[in-house]
Amino acid sequence: MTDAELLAKYRDPSSRNYAFNLLVRQYQQKIYWHIRKMVIDHDDADDLVQETFIKVWNSLEQFRGDSQLYTWIYRIATNECLNFLNKKRRRFFLPIGDVEGELMEKLESNSDFVTSGNELSGEEIQLKLQKALLKLPDKQRLVFNMKYFDDMKYEEIAEITGTSVGALKASYHLAVKKIEDYLDKSDTSD
Repeated sequence: MTDAELLAKYRDPSSRNYAFNLLVRQYQQKIYWHIRKMVIDHDDADDLVQETFIKVWNSLEQFRGDSQLYTWIYRIATNECLNFLNKKRRRFFLPIGDVEGELMEKLESNSDFVTSGNELSGEEIQLKLQKALLKLPDKQRLVFNMKYFDDMKYEEIAEITGTSVGALKASYHLAVKKIEDYLDKSDTSD
Protein backbone atom coordinates (compact mmCIF):
# COMPACT_ATOMS: atom_id res chain seq x y z
CA MET A 1 0.00 0.00 0.00
CA THR A 2 1.37 3.44 -0.90
CA ASP A 3 1.88 6.23 1.62
CA ALA A 4 -1.00 8.17 0.06
CA GLU A 5 -3.36 5.20 0.39
CA LEU A 6 -2.27 4.60 3.99
CA LEU A 7 -2.78 8.26 4.87
CA ALA A 8 -6.20 8.34 3.19
CA LYS A 9 -7.29 5.30 5.21
CA TYR A 10 -5.84 6.87 8.38
CA ARG A 11 -7.71 10.13 7.86
CA ASP A 12 -11.00 8.23 7.53
CA PRO A 13 -12.18 7.66 11.14
CA SER A 14 -13.77 4.32 10.19
CA SER A 15 -10.45 2.84 9.02
CA ARG A 16 -7.97 4.80 11.20
CA ASN A 17 -6.97 1.90 13.46
CA TYR A 18 -6.69 -0.50 10.54
CA ALA A 19 -4.48 1.96 8.61
CA PHE A 20 -2.25 2.52 11.61
CA ASN A 21 -1.85 -1.24 12.12
CA LEU A 22 -0.83 -1.55 8.45
CA LEU A 23 1.67 1.29 8.89
CA VAL A 24 3.19 -0.35 11.97
CA ARG A 25 3.40 -3.72 10.21
CA GLN A 26 5.03 -2.11 7.19
CA TYR A 27 7.75 -0.20 9.07
CA GLN A 28 8.18 -1.86 12.47
CA GLN A 29 11.02 -4.24 11.63
CA LYS A 30 13.12 -1.63 9.81
CA ILE A 31 12.61 0.85 12.63
CA TYR A 32 13.45 -1.81 15.23
CA TRP A 33 16.80 -2.65 13.62
CA HIS A 34 17.61 1.02 13.08
CA ILE A 35 17.08 1.64 16.79
CA ARG A 36 18.68 -1.62 17.92
CA LYS A 37 21.93 -0.79 16.11
CA MET A 38 22.10 2.40 18.15
CA VAL A 39 21.05 1.20 21.63
CA ILE A 40 22.16 -2.47 21.31
CA ASP A 41 19.78 -3.80 23.99
CA HIS A 42 16.61 -5.58 22.77
CA ASP A 43 14.40 -4.31 25.60
CA ASP A 44 15.54 -0.71 25.12
CA ALA A 45 14.98 -1.03 21.37
CA ASP A 46 11.48 -2.45 21.91
CA ASP A 47 10.62 0.43 24.25
CA LEU A 48 11.93 3.00 21.77
CA VAL A 49 9.99 1.41 18.89
CA GLN A 50 6.83 1.74 20.98
CA GLU A 51 7.66 5.36 21.82
CA THR A 52 8.32 6.05 18.14
CA PHE A 53 4.97 4.66 17.04
CA ILE A 54 3.14 6.46 19.86
CA LYS A 55 4.62 9.71 18.55
CA VAL A 56 3.69 8.73 15.01
CA TRP A 57 0.09 8.05 16.12
CA ASN A 58 -0.11 11.38 17.95
CA SER A 59 1.38 13.38 15.07
CA LEU A 60 0.21 11.59 11.93
CA GLU A 61 -2.79 13.90 11.57
CA GLN A 62 -0.36 16.82 11.12
CA PHE A 63 1.89 14.98 8.63
CA ARG A 64 1.99 17.27 5.59
CA GLY A 65 3.63 14.91 3.15
CA ASP A 66 6.69 17.13 2.60
CA SER A 67 8.76 13.95 2.83
CA GLN A 68 8.07 10.25 2.43
CA LEU A 69 6.20 8.70 5.34
CA TYR A 70 9.09 6.32 6.01
CA THR A 71 11.58 9.21 6.16
CA TRP A 72 9.36 11.02 8.63
CA ILE A 73 9.03 7.91 10.85
CA TYR A 74 12.77 7.29 10.58
CA ARG A 75 13.42 10.88 11.77
CA ILE A 76 11.19 10.33 14.80
CA ALA A 77 12.99 7.05 15.60
CA THR A 78 16.38 8.71 15.17
CA ASN A 79 15.45 11.50 17.57
CA GLU A 80 14.14 8.95 20.07
CA CYS A 81 17.49 7.09 19.93
CA LEU A 82 19.60 10.20 20.39
CA ASN A 83 17.38 11.47 23.21
CA PHE A 84 17.52 8.07 24.93
CA LEU A 85 21.33 7.94 24.78
CA ASN A 86 21.63 11.54 26.00
CA LYS A 87 19.21 10.92 28.89
CA LYS A 88 21.12 7.80 29.84
CA ARG A 89 24.34 9.79 30.08
CA ARG A 90 22.71 12.60 32.06
CA ARG A 91 20.72 10.32 34.36
CA PHE A 92 23.78 8.47 35.54
CA PHE A 93 26.19 11.38 35.09
CA LEU A 94 28.17 9.08 32.88
CA PRO A 95 30.94 10.23 30.60
CA ILE A 96 30.66 9.02 27.01
CA GLY A 97 33.19 6.24 27.66
CA ASP A 98 31.06 4.71 30.43
CA VAL A 99 27.94 4.55 28.27
CA GLU A 100 30.10 3.10 25.50
CA GLY A 101 31.39 0.49 27.97
CA GLU A 102 27.86 -0.39 29.05
CA LEU A 103 26.76 -0.78 25.42
CA MET A 104 29.89 -2.86 24.73
CA GLU A 105 28.96 -5.23 27.60
CA LYS A 106 25.42 -5.52 26.23
CA LEU A 107 26.79 -6.19 22.75
CA GLU A 108 29.00 -9.01 24.03
CA SER A 109 26.23 -10.55 26.14
CA ASN A 110 23.54 -10.22 23.44
CA SER A 111 24.44 -13.03 21.10
CA ASP A 112 21.07 -12.61 19.39
CA PHE A 113 22.11 -9.12 18.29
CA VAL A 114 25.13 -10.44 16.43
CA THR A 115 23.42 -13.52 15.04
CA SER A 116 20.02 -12.14 14.05
CA GLY A 117 18.73 -9.27 11.99
CA ASN A 118 18.88 -8.83 8.29
CA GLU A 119 22.41 -7.39 8.10
CA LEU A 120 24.34 -8.99 10.93
CA SER A 121 25.85 -12.44 11.13
CA GLY A 122 27.60 -14.36 13.89
CA GLU A 123 31.02 -13.94 12.38
CA GLU A 124 33.75 -12.50 14.57
CA ILE A 125 34.27 -9.63 12.15
CA GLN A 126 30.69 -8.49 12.74
CA LEU A 127 31.30 -8.35 16.49
CA LYS A 128 34.50 -6.36 15.89
CA LEU A 129 32.64 -4.02 13.56
CA GLN A 130 29.91 -3.44 16.16
CA LYS A 131 32.56 -2.75 18.81
CA ALA A 132 34.23 -0.27 16.45
CA LEU A 133 30.88 1.43 15.86
CA LEU A 134 30.43 1.92 19.61
CA LYS A 135 33.64 3.97 19.61
CA LEU A 136 32.02 6.53 17.28
CA PRO A 137 30.06 9.54 18.52
CA ASP A 138 26.29 8.83 18.40
CA LYS A 139 25.53 11.01 15.38
CA GLN A 140 28.48 9.65 13.42
CA ARG A 141 27.41 6.08 14.26
CA LEU A 142 23.90 6.96 13.14
CA VAL A 143 25.12 8.26 9.78
CA PHE A 144 27.31 5.19 9.29
CA ASN A 145 24.44 2.80 10.14
CA MET A 146 22.05 4.55 7.77
CA LYS A 147 24.53 4.60 4.89
CA TYR A 148 26.27 1.24 5.38
CA PHE A 149 23.59 -1.05 6.84
CA ASP A 150 20.41 0.59 5.57
CA ASP A 151 21.95 1.55 2.21
CA MET A 152 20.28 4.95 2.29
CA LYS A 153 21.24 7.73 -0.08
CA TYR A 154 22.89 10.83 1.39
CA GLU A 155 19.87 12.87 0.33
CA GLU A 156 17.55 10.62 2.38
CA ILE A 157 19.85 10.80 5.39
CA ALA A 158 20.01 14.60 5.01
CA GLU A 159 16.23 14.77 5.06
CA ILE A 160 16.06 12.64 8.22
CA THR A 161 18.89 14.32 10.13
CA GLY A 162 18.53 17.88 8.85
CA THR A 163 22.23 17.87 7.93
CA SER A 164 23.75 18.89 4.60
CA VAL A 165 24.83 16.19 2.17
CA GLY A 166 28.42 17.50 2.28
CA ALA A 167 28.54 17.26 6.08
CA LEU A 168 27.08 13.75 5.93
CA LYS A 169 29.69 12.60 3.41
CA ALA A 170 32.45 14.00 5.59
CA SER A 171 30.95 12.37 8.69
CA TYR A 172 30.57 9.01 6.94
CA HIS A 173 34.13 9.01 5.61
CA LEU A 174 35.49 10.02 9.01
CA ALA A 175 33.51 7.17 10.58
CA VAL A 176 34.89 4.70 8.03
CA LYS A 177 38.43 5.89 8.80
CA LYS A 178 37.90 5.51 12.56
CA ILE A 179 36.42 2.04 12.07
CA GLU A 180 39.32 0.98 9.86
CA ASP A 181 41.80 2.27 12.46
CA TYR A 182 39.98 0.41 15.23
CA LEU A 183 39.88 -2.84 13.22
CA ASP A 184 43.57 -2.49 12.31
CA LYS A 185 44.45 -2.02 15.99
CA SER A 186 42.26 -4.92 17.10
CA ASP A 187 43.84 -7.19 14.45
CA THR A 188 47.34 -6.40 15.71
CA SER A 189 46.32 -6.96 19.35
CA ASP A 190 44.74 -10.39 18.69
